[in-house]
Amino acid sequence: MSVSSDSVKPAQSNTLNQAAAQSAENNAMPNRMPPLSNFASDVANSWLLPDGVVDVLFEDAHKQEVLRYQLTQQLITHGYQLVNPPMIEFTESLLSDASEDLKRQTFKIIDQLTGRLMGLRADITPQILRIDAHHGGTGIARYCYAGDVIHTLPSGLFGSRTPLQLGAEIFGCASLAADIELIDVLFGMVNKLNMSATLHIDLGHVAIFKRLAELAELAEGDTEHLMHLYANKNLPELKRVCQVLPMGDDFYALARFGHDIANLLVKLSATAQQDAQITAAVDELQRLKTHLQDQWQCDVSIDVTELSGYHYHTGIVFNGYINSETQPLVRGGRFDGMQSGSQLTGHELREATGFSMDVSRLLAHTQLDAPTIVLVDFNALNTADHEQKQILLQQVESLRQQGYRVTMPLNTEDRPAAITHHLNFVDNQWQLQTI
Repeated sequence: MSVSSDSVKPAQSNTLNQAAAQSAENNAMPNRMPPLSNFASDVANSWLLPDGVVDVLFEDAHKQEVLRYQLTQQLITHGYQLVNPPMIEFTESLLSDASEDLKRQTFKIIDQLTGRLMGLRADITPQILRIDAHHGGTGIARYCYAGDVIHTLPSGLFGSRTPLQLGAEIFGCASLAADIELIDVLFGMVNKLNMSATLHIDLGHVAIFKRLAELAELAEGDTEHLMHLYANKNLPELKRVCQVLPMGDDFYALARFGHDIANLLVKLSATAQQDAQITAAVDELQRLKTHLQDQWQCDVSIDVTELSGYHYHTGIVFNGYINSETQPLVRGGRFDGMQSGSQLTGHELREATGFSMDVSRLLAHTQLDAPTIVLVDFNALNTADHEQKQILLQQVESLRQQGYRVTMPLNTEDRPAAITHHLNFVDNQWQLQTI
């Protein structure tokens, strides 16, 4: 490609300016040297990690990688296709239908190639919507994934800002059968882990509140106010507010009796009891609760005022808790995807359901088999002849394929921690000896 002389002049000028600036900077260096104590402090601070960001090291890193592999392999064997979307996307696609909470959790950066705004993903599910819209077709499609996400703020006290998110989604099936399949896959995965904890499921159904809000023709402000009161379990204030709302007794009944699904319909007004959408939602909750108890002997609670995903979810929602932890390990529920080609043809929606979890949260509740750590005797290694070393290499490779961790030391001080076996040269052969 040819370059005109006019385009060369600015480059020459920039070069001269940069050289002059560098010279001035060099001359000023003695005056700008920080005191040694401040310099040392700056170096120390440079090694600090942001709040909510931690290193995953050694055995925990190994355990996390094993969990990631085991869980994704189980999903694959159930027919879920593994996908690995990129960490960054243009915000137009990454946040096109995102809730305000997700938008706040997303770091934004400028693409240096185009000048367009990009986001570091805070959730992988929106990327799965994009993938299904382009590749899912019109039939049922199953996807699974595992990857890092980045949050601007931690979720809960001491929460992580860099979770390892793993999940599964089913697109193209509107029936409860898809939700039941996901629940079964989830418990099948968890039960195969060596986990010293039990999973408790909390069920909800956002369609009940949504339909009541439609029947009562609530303003958006009233809807948001009610959700705030539900989230804070503020029954006295809720009772006062509901006295002046259309169908206020129904909204109050959700908080008072929403934990007892068998009794909830009885407490609602005749209008709500006769509504097909509300009765269908209550029936789905009852069926899913029965399935969990019968199939998995699982502790199940119900809360129809769990509306944290109100602007995203459309039906059944569930949270899975380990023991008495306040933050859920698993979040899942119904949502709307996009029909293939809908970007061009309008507002066609595609039924979907899924769940996601932070694999790092499992580290404290799971155990790997104790490793077998083998150290080759340094003196024997150092004095072995060529043939003996070849035999040693073959044996070391065989042990590693069996899962042994074998270290061939570089000097006498090269010793891993927690050695369980030595590989010594005894009676003219290499022998594995237990410590």
